[in-house]
Amino acid sequence: MLKLDSKNQLFWLCQYCGWAAYALLTELMIKIPGPEPFAIHLPHLLLDTCCGFFITLLLRRLYATARLRPTSQSVSLHIIFLLAASFLWTKFKWVTLQAFYGSWLQSMTWFDFGTWTSASLTMLATWTAGYYGIKIYLDNTEQRHKAAEAMHLAKESQLKMLRYQLNPHFMFNSINAICTLILKQDNSHAITMLEKLCDLLRYSLYTDPLAKITVQEEMTILQTYVDVEQCRFQSQLDVQITCEPGCERLLIPSLLLQPLMENALKHGVGPQNNMAIVVSFSNQNNKLQILIKDNGTGFYHANATAGGIGMKNCKDRLQLIYAGSSEFSYGNQPQGGAWICITLPRESAEEKQ
Repeated sequence: MLKLDSKNQLFWLCQYCGWAAYALLTELMIKIPGPEPFAIHLPHLLLDTCCGFFITLLLRRLYATARLRPTSQSVSLHIIFLLAASFLWTKFKWVTLQAFYGSWLQSMTWFDFGTWTSASLTMLATWTAGYYGIKIYLDNTEQRHKAAEAMHLAKESQLKMLRYQLNPHFMFNSINAICTLILKQDNSHAITMLEKLCDLLRYSLYTDPLAKITVQEEMTILQTYVDVEQCRFQSQLDVQITCEPGCERLLIPSLLLQPLMENALKHGVGPQNNMAIVVSFSNQNNKLQILIKDNGTGFYHANATAGGIGMKNCKDRLQLIYAGSSEFSYGNQPQGGAWICITLPRESAEEKQ
């Protein structure tokens, strides 16, 4: 993206190159085939080009002033400035040419005036069209860049917000369970649960919410979360986390599954008051498939929104990160319980390095 300094540099580059091309074409197509002596037409061409160069610089400033006015006035001022500049340039070229011939007071015929002014007007109109064409293109490009940057910042902010929305019930239940263990003087379990909780919070707070981590890292932090809950439910909770060989180094958004695991624990109480949850990572059709199953009451009794922001945040994050290339589905198992299936594009940590 061209910034202010480089836009000015582009203007000066086009200004110098454009007028150099004008001088070269005038020399080859008009001066050399014409009757003027070399000693006259070369210095006159130099003065002609320099005058056009500085007149267009003046036009640039005048155009900037005219753009501040209402549209109708601005258009009128542009035309007036263009015509005045054409007359001025024509007069300068005529006077300097007559000076080289030693006849300062030689007046122009109407034919010469029309021909020379038409040439000056055509050249300055071409310069004006080129100037505004490039300016409008650069301004539009800059606006698109700013809009894209604003959308990117908004997307980052939304992703961070979704990642940092920790369920307060989990925090309350964990702290309450630690207090209960302390009251029961079960200090060893209380310390273990507190350490696991600190590890989980530390990971959540200090990991880049926009970064992707490997499946192995996600399994580790998910197991830490399960260990915290295990201190609460003890033998009533049975969680199995498995990974198919070759999937350990695939990348997924960080802390993607913790809200879903929490949702499963919230609604995963089985008929025997026990909880069984299975989390598996596998390769399906060259994509990473994440499957979560529980033995709870399913989505008929606890619908998809019963988990609060958990499932919604997960779907929103996937939509923002993968923009339609991921899949999120859920349902009930025939034998009872619910399932959630997430399918992500394959991204390996080695490919990102």
